[in-house]
Amino acid sequence: MTPDSFSDGGRFGDVGAAIDHALRLIDEGADVIDVGGESTRPRGGVYGEGATTVSAQEEIRRIIPIVDYLSKHTDTIVSVDTTKAIVAKAALDVGAQMINDISALAMDPEMAAVVAGAKSPVVLMHMRGNPSTTQTFAQYDDVVEDVTKELSERTKTAIERGISAQNIVIDPGLGFGKGTDDNIRLIAGLKRLCALGYPVLIGPSRKAFVGGLSGVSEPARRIFGSMGAIAAGYWQGANFVRVHDVAPTKQMLAVLEAVAKSSIRGFAGST
Repeated sequence: MTPDSFSDGGRFGDVGAAIDHALRLIDEGADVIDVGGESTRPRGGVYGEGATTVSAQEEIRRIIPIVDYLSKHTDTIVSVDTTKAIVAKAALDVGAQMINDISALAMDPEMAAVVAGAKSPVVLMHMRGNPSTTQTFAQYDDVVEDVTKELSERTKTAIERGISAQNIVIDPGLGFGKGTDDNIRLIAGLKRLCALGYPVLIGPSRKAFVGGLSGVSEPARRIFGSMGAIAAGYWQGANFVRVHDVAPTKQMLAVLEAVAKSSIRGFAGST
């Protein structure tokens, strides 16, 4: 619901268009609809000037009609992508069931209390700094080890603040303060993050590193590169994938799951 989202900014500024799009994604098989009112596109490098910060009141104005409608008229889980406690509270009050916080509760000291009070699931994403500064922190000794350690610390903080461990999902934050090589290493090393014991979400869809690897500059045309990143993440243990293109992702995952189940059952190949 933002005019400056990196992939589809401005397409869904109208409430009716946003609801129609959400219903289309549900028809295509989305298990969760994630609604955001503030773009979090990083600043610098391939990202350009980055996203514009908006007030909590503007976020609420943008997202609440969509959250309210979807909560009342569908059975699909509604998640809200925000770092602001007041926005999270407003969304939860009208039926949102999940909070997706790219700062892992760090940008608003009240967020943990809101999530704990609602007993809602929360996604804790890895990001150093904030969207305007995160690319300046894209230096790691061992990106997989560093991200795993830092997310482990954020989960401990969340639990200390009253959030149930069973309600925590972790996200390595692909594209946030990571270079292309960092993103690839994180996907390849995802099992180390899974070993923390929390469900893992990844969001490679249409991101700049996919464009850099594939040579495709237009985000909406990065579908095939995105599928490659999602497939790799699936094989490394990702539990959730946050995507723009639901139908092709569902098709691909259906095949991957069938192959994985066949492998587990020990089916023999033809000779």
